[in-house]
Amino acid sequence: MTLDRLGQAYFHQNAQGVFVGNDPARGPWSADHCHAGPVSGLIVRAAEAEVGPAKMLTRLTVDLLRPLPLAGLSVTAETMRHTKTLATTRVTVHDLDETLCATATTMHMMRRDLGAVPNVDLPALRFDDVVGGPFPIGEMRHDLPGFAHHSQIAYPEGGNQSAGPKTVWMRTPPILEGEDPSPIQALCPLADCGNGISWNAPTTEMGFMNTDLTVQIHREPVSEWLASDSVSHWQPSGIGMSQSVLFDTQGPIGTALQTLVLFPPG
Repeated sequence: MTLDRLGQAYFHQNAQGVFVGNDPARGPWSADHCHAGPVSGLIVRAAEAEVGPAKMLTRLTVDLLRPLPLAGLSVTAETMRHTKTLATTRVTVHDLDETLCATATTMHMMRRDLGAVPNVDLPALRFDDVVGGPFPIGEMRHDLPGFAHHSQIAYPEGGNQSAGPKTVWMRTPPILEGEDPSPIQALCPLADCGNGISWNAPTTEMGFMNTDLTVQIHREPVSEWLASDSVSHWQPSGIGMSQSVLFDTQGPIGTALQTLVLFPPG
């Protein structure tokens, strides 16, 4: 991956080690807060550094406790278990006032070379005939540049671009200025977009913010362009769920789940 493939990274790091959000990290709901996808990339970065490259991150679970300020975040990972086969970490995200904004756990599995193994898999999504299009959510709660303006978007030719289930291809900036993201760090911004990809009414009629994110990964992505095949379930209780199958250009790589809180506009 090239550092300048989409210009500005989501974050830069100041002299104190704090991650400061750039325009691409700004979420759709508030001009002052981050989209959780890039922050999840920072969480994966910390966990991967803690565990080391011999093991692949296979599960990420993030609980979003408070809004994530663009002004600055600190991310800390600690190992909870580390054996020959697997490792787990706990990661915390604090704001500049040292308020806990998010917690996460990860699991990492030892890589092995087993050669060919029996497998049943979904077919790869076609990428040759995709067409560029707008970000799936057309409306934002502010008028500043943000996540939607700094992602390249494509749809299957003739694919759904309105309400309901849909498939979206996305190409995103680097997580941190001056670094190439790992494949799984690069997956995080898309993985947290399921509720924004598959929405059942526009934001002028209903808000649909996620309170968590769980990503399960069985293969590291190998392409910059990644896809999410997503569906969201909304209930009259104000509770919803988004579920996505994640792809690279070679085929499926994992799944993502989000719990949603639904709220009326205004």
